[in-house]
Amino acid sequence: MFRNLRALLTIEAGDPDLVQAQLAAFTKQVPLLYFMLVTNTVALTVTHFGAAPALLTLYIPSMLYAVSLFRLVHWWFSRHKRYTHEEATGRLRSTYRLTALLGAGFCAWSLSLYPYGDAYQQSHVAFYIANTVIGCIFCLMHLRAAALALTAIVLGPFTIFFGTSGNPVFTALALNVALVTAAMVFILLTYYRDFRALIQSQKELTARQAETQRLSDENHRLANLDSLTNLPNRRQFRAELEKRLARAEKNGTGLGLGLIDLDGFKPVNDTFGHSIGDRLLIEVGERLTAFADRNIFPARLGGDEFGLIFEGTLDPDQLDALGEEICTALQEPYVFSGQAARVSGSLGISILGEAGTTADRLFDRADFALYLAKQNFRGTTVVFSAEHEAEISEQGRIQQALRAADFDKEMYLAFQPMVNADTNGISAYEALARWKSPTIGTVAPGVFIRAAERAGIIGKLTEVLMRKALEAVQTWPEHIRLSVNLSTRDVVSNKTVDALLDIIAQSGIDPARLDIEVTETAVMRNFTLAAENIRRFAERGIGVALDDFGTGHSSLSYVHKLPLTKIKIDRSFIVDIATNELSRSIVKTIVDLSRNVGCVCVVEGMETAEQVAALRALGCRMMQGYYFARPQKLEDTLAYQATAETILNPVLRKTG
Repeated sequence: MFRNLRALLTIEAGDPDLVQAQLAAFTKQVPLLYFMLVTNTVALTVTHFGAAPALLTLYIPSMLYAVSLFRLVHWWFSRHKRYTHEEATGRLRSTYRLTALLGAGFCAWSLSLYPYGDAYQQSHVAFYIANTVIGCIFCLMHLRAAALALTAIVLGPFTIFFGTSGNPVFTALALNVALVTAAMVFILLTYYRDFRALIQSQKELTARQAETQRLSDENHRLANLDSLTNLPNRRQFRAELEKRLARAEKNGTGLGLGLIDLDGFKPVNDTFGHSIGDRLLIEVGERLTAFADRNIFPARLGGDEFGLIFEGTLDPDQLDALGEEICTALQEPYVFSGQAARVSGSLGISILGEAGTTADRLFDRADFALYLAKQNFRGTTVVFSAEHEAEISEQGRIQQALRAADFDKEMYLAFQPMVNADTNGISAYEALARWKSPTIGTVAPGVFIRAAERAGIIGKLTEVLMRKALEAVQTWPEHIRLSVNLSTRDVVSNKTVDALLDIIAQSGIDPARLDIEVTETAVMRNFTLAAENIRRFAERGIGVALDDFGTGHSSLSYVHKLPLTKIKIDRSFIVDIATNELSRSIVKTIVDLSRNVGCVCVVEGMETAEQVAALRALGCRMMQGYYFARPQKLEDTLAYQATAETILNPVLRKTG
């Protein structure tokens, strides 16, 4: 019981929220509390002035007024102050002590006036004590300990004093006040319990709101951040681009959009595993974030694709230089647990104004620039330009014509021979696609094949060309092979490969007479899938030629894993082969490599007798170039086959 009583008369410092709520509620009651004290005290001193000594009616009340005034001034300057839990607890405890002190002081002072004056003045003393204390208790209801202490200190002595006065009126008054005090204490305890419960409910509600906000913030983070790299994701990147576009247009500042695609990431994943691949993506994000102080906003858009927003005064040359810095940073080795992985990043950039004014337009133009970078300049930067805009328009025109084209009627093939240097005879023909549109005329192969890839119809086109090529090979002697090119998209499309294998099987042509040609770039884009599809051709007995060797970004370790039967040396090494020792050394190395891995080496691009002589001296036996013949129509190959077995035929030479 004593412990419970002590708890009732103690400030509950263990609950910070309750302490802060008590202090806030009491602070609002301070003016009213001192107003009642002062006005009631003034009234009592006036009724006793002249009847009681000046000490009781003037000097002691003046000290009480001074204390009240000091407390009001202090309240005024501190009413909006925020307190720590320890400070708030200290203020409540000081209020508790001051309440007990003032209560005892006011009670003793008022009772000391009782002996002076008549019955009315004595009644005023009783009224003063009861009225003032009851009012003060209500002002202190949020501070249970202080209110109960004031009740015990003032109303206890009051009841005893007037209950034993011998005056039946005062005795009845004392009894009445005692009963009212009991009721007040009950009301006080009930109110305080409800007040504390309210604070607890508010605390729980605040906690739930905080948890709800935390979950909302977490959902927002998950919705807008990439969970692996902690970079903004595609959604956040798009929102940020829209916001910065509006700001750039309003302020007249520059803005650029960059799209990055990692070159060689898939082989890293396949070779080292997905955990290393994930760590590589994280480090790519860190390397891009290092450029944030250059007014660059990086994001991961998905897979191995990243986005950049450039801000500030920008021109194509500045962006190109900055882009090259970024690409160089991405090319540095990635070392994990002693294992080094290498990738590069191709970057396409579009500039606000020059490439468009909307987010969709900038995305489209940056994507086109990225496409050009990956096709022609892997690991470097391409900034979209007016020339590219013209190319897009032309590509769009060509794509429309392609979609409307009758491939069987409009597409045809030209054939360029591959010559055996030992016999000067033709060993194979490479089938080369040609298109003459009835609406736009003749279109260069490099142009319409790229357009077909971007339009997503390259597979259909390749199927038509394969049928035409197989029809042609049926007219040639059986010792002459056919070589057909597969595009970048073809070699990684299971659907296209399935269709081509069915076409070959239905043609009746011996698969051993066929070669498919793929470029290094096509193979390296998705090495695993490309290698799988290449093996499917090899399993049917079809030869596999790696075209343009030496110009791509493959490594010998990947070439070694492919079932190659031919390696074709790119024409760029042949131009100065007769005079450049370095070119001869490179070609000699590739010829020896081909021989060592069991492949036939084919050299492309010779146009002069000097080049042919130099290549023969280096051990080259299979050649293909304008020196022997340009690509020719099927009927020309048939006319030649009917007259001679060797390439050195004047009629054939004229076709060049």
